[in-house]
Amino acid sequence: MKRFGMLVMSTAMIGILAGCGQDEDVPTEAVLPEPIEVELTVPEQGNINEPVTLTTLVTQGEENVEDASEVEYEIWEEGKKEDSIHVETTNDKEGIYSAENTFETDGIYHVQVHVTARGMHIMPEKQIQIGDATQQSDGHESAKEDQHHEHGEGVEGLSLHFMQPEEAIVETDTELMTHAQLDGEAIEAQVRYEIISADKETTWVDTEESKPGEYTANYQFPKVGSYQVIIHIENEDIHEHEEHTVEVK
Repeated sequence: MKRFGMLVMSTAMIGILAGCGQDEDVPTEAVLPEPIEVELTVPEQGNINEPVTLTTLVTQGEENVEDASEVEYEIWEEGKKEDSIHVETTNDKEGIYSAENTFETDGIYHVQVHVTARGMHIMPEKQIQIGDATQQSDGHESAKEDQHHEHGEGVEGLSLHFMQPEEAIVETDTELMTHAQLDGEAIEAQVRYEIISADKETTWVDTEESKPGEYTANYQFPKVGSYQVIIHIENEDIHEHEEHTVEVK
């Protein structure tokens, strides 16, 4: 009987402990943050020498993102990406960032917004027609196609955004970061920096993909001065490069 009683008590205790265990929170895997979403609004048409308003809404789930670390517009005429300009935005609160730009010539223009917020980077792109741009646009398309045939460059839909270092100090680690996307999606590729000093000394630096589409490397510039930093991106379908300048103090 004693053995039977002990067995019953043991069974009861196990049941109680099991019940208590069900009430406790069981650790689960960390929940990933929701991605940020970017809604770029650009008019389909505009007139020369008249300001055009560009707006961007940044959200994360149901929340408006008012603390984006970067929202900047990059604008260039069709076929002239190398002559792009950057326009800073105003934080209008409730997740809306806006800017005005005046176009001085007829043409088809690309408007791309670079948004960095909460550790993520998105850069959607739209087009706007300024004035009577049909004939001019066709000419640019032909010129761009010729350039493609001659140089094998200018991959359609490819976007490279180099994060200009806030301060580059000689013989100190400087982070070089590039965001790469194809048609608005992060792209996987080999990304390297070709760094050329004023006296034409060249160094190649490999990057690591710290996040999807985000390629970083640390480099110590050996001397004070201006350096060319050329981004080279390559995979089975792409072989492209883009040049920037970094001033080292």
